[in-house]
Amino acid sequence: MLESLSYSEKQELAALLAEQDRRTRQNRLATYKPYRKQLEFHKASAAYRERLFMAGNQLGKTLAGAAEAAMHLTGQYPDWWEGRRFDHPVIMLAGSESYELTRDGVQRLLIGPPMNEEDWGTGYIPKAAIVDTTRRSGVSGALDSVTVRHVSGGVSTVLFKAYEQGRGKWQANTVDFVWFDEEPPEDVYLEGITRTNATGGSIAVTFTPLKGMSTVVARFIMPGEDEGAKYRTVTTMTIDDADHYSAEERARIIASYPAHEREARTKGIPSLGSGRIFPVSEESITVAPFEIPKHWVRIGGLDFGWDHPFGAVEIAWDRDADIIFVTKEYREREATPLIHSGALKPWGSWLPWAWPHDGLQHDKGSGEQLAAQYRGHGLNMLPERATFDDGTNGVEAGIADMLDRMQTGRWKVFSTCTNWFEEFRLYHRKDGKIVKERDDVISASRYALMMKRFAKVKPSNTAWAFTDRKVV
Repeated sequence: MLESLSYSEKQELAALLAEQDRRTRQNRLATYKPYRKQLEFHKASAAYRERLFMAGNQLGKTLAGAAEAAMHLTGQYPDWWEGRRFDHPVIMLAGSESYELTRDGVQRLLIGPPMNEEDWGTGYIPKAAIVDTTRRSGVSGALDSVTVRHVSGGVSTVLFKAYEQGRGKWQANTVDFVWFDEEPPEDVYLEGITRTNATGGSIAVTFTPLKGMSTVVARFIMPGEDEGAKYRTVTTMTIDDADHYSAEERARIIASYPAHEREARTKGIPSLGSGRIFPVSEESITVAPFEIPKHWVRIGGLDFGWDHPFGAVEIAWDRDADIIFVTKEYREREATPLIHSGALKPWGSWLPWAWPHDGLQHDKGSGEQLAAQYRGHGLNMLPERATFDDGTNGVEAGIADMLDRMQTGRWKVFSTCTNWFEEFRLYHRKDGKIVKERDDVISASRYALMMKRFAKVKPSNTAWAFTDRKVV
């Protein structure tokens, strides 16, 4: 086709293509198409004030932060956007560990290459929307602020900051949005929250968790009974969620990192070091779901909860090979026994359920034991609380049994049990003691394992159940 064009027509086509490229480069925001996990992070802004996007290296976490920041600054939201919208100009704080890192990360993605002013406007803030910039003294190519045209007719401002200067440098009267790229110190993070109190503003954090179970990480993934937990959420992105890598590239990247950093750098899992309770690879225990053979026995496990979630699992036991499979999971907080029972009964009215010692506690309202309440709602509760064959119920013994099975290939988990793997990654000790937070489906698994002697084959006729002491 090109051969049929005249010289002048070819020149005109080249000019058109160059202009198209220029417009694309100067309006990068218009072409942003997020991956599934990036989209999940953006969507959560509608419901949560504080959001953490915890991902491996080079998976697109900072890119997602920059694209969203540009949307809020300009008011230019795409048709697919379901997150929070600002219909007015905003004041934003954005930064990283140092002014150099802020320049090379946050500023570069928002504005363009820091050392080439002619290319400013090729980041996620469209060139046409940039009104003015002010430079930072002492750091080559670094900006102090950018003024951005908002679609409402006013102007937004983004102020670039650095953690290294301390919390005082993050102080401002009020701001609408704070973006921390890379993990901030706790005092800087809390200062960012303070700056948004008056506006009801939002906090976004994007980083790879190389500092382990820090205070900021724990704030999101191990909130305990913190009243503010309902305003926070975390999105985790692994290398498997990044479509821009082939299977071969993923394998090469994973292999390039030392073992102790591999999960943090490729899966966004905090490095827990020697404190991790199950120091085995996730891949070694993960299996794709399959139909359970009819002769395998099954049992469920429950972990009661209200402020911390209620957890439940089903395990299937291949007695011939002595392998345990976690096949189903359920986790929900602040719901009644009626709600939990309704969610679990579809697993099978015949399924026996193991439960912990707190099932013997009496409900303050009805005076009825917890285990009895679930039995009354139709769950096939075992007659007694979970114990080992010898009558003991030690937590450490149960964990040791689980770990031994994991290390010898006799504990497997269906890949669909996402909550189970979330807890598995974070289950750790502090000062030698097990941290009893975010362990709900893990604990339910331990109770089911302890009572596996009561596991049953799924019957063809399911009209039977445990009474107080016997099967009918």
